[in-house]
Amino acid sequence: MKPIIGITVDGKPEPSDARTGGKLTLNWNYAEVIAEFGGVPILLPPSADPATVASILDGLLIPGGDDIPPRYYGQELHPKADLVSEARFDFERRLFEFIRSDLPVLGICYGCQFLNVMHDGTLIQHLPDRVGHEHDRGGTLQRYRIEPGTQTGQLLGSSATGQSWHHQAIDQVGNELKVTAYNEDGTIEGVESTTRPWMIGVQWHPERTPEDPNTVQLLEAFIEAARSYRMEKAA
Repeated sequence: MKPIIGITVDGKPEPSDARTGGKLTLNWNYAEVIAEFGGVPILLPPSADPATVASILDGLLIPGGDDIPPRYYGQELHPKADLVSEARFDFERRLFEFIRSDLPVLGICYGCQFLNVMHDGTLIQHLPDRVGHEHDRGGTLQRYRIEPGTQTGQLLGSSATGQSWHHQAIDQVGNELKVTAYNEDGTIEGVESTTRPWMIGVQWHPERTPEDPNTVQLLEAFIEAARSYRMEKAA
């Protein structure tokens, strides 16, 4: 049976809009690649009940998005920050508290940063301030060094390629996380849990390169972990 993969979506309430009340948004390719690799994507709006959602999921994908409010990691707002909706972040934060520790979790870009903040890590709010360039924006195809002895390294080998679309990145690594990937400029490009069986965050966007071997390896492993979780839950 195919595993159910929840994907959180952004939301912008607009109470003054009597016709729609606001918008929910998610790039199509997140759901598409989950379906292509054998999962059943379900979209999770900020208004969903996190406890109920947590009970039905076999895996959780936290996709890209705008910037996490820096007050959640003890910093003042950078002038270049473009904040994610409070509704989305608050729902994801509450959902993360309800999911079981063995639920497979994949964080992409914002999702990778989210995992770090949830483990008391911090972020670089505007990466060009640190590295002196903006090569990480606009879909640049990059190669990353994968750390040996990591779960990510077992999946991807010693290096990986991916498209980069971010201006923030992990600074201080959160508790119970370890770095799995670096850019050549020193930017942290991936983390994974040291205590959970399958929780991986990558700063690049595998959903935008679905035929890349690294994408195939990562998404196949995620769906397989979710499938195993579903089988064990049903046993």
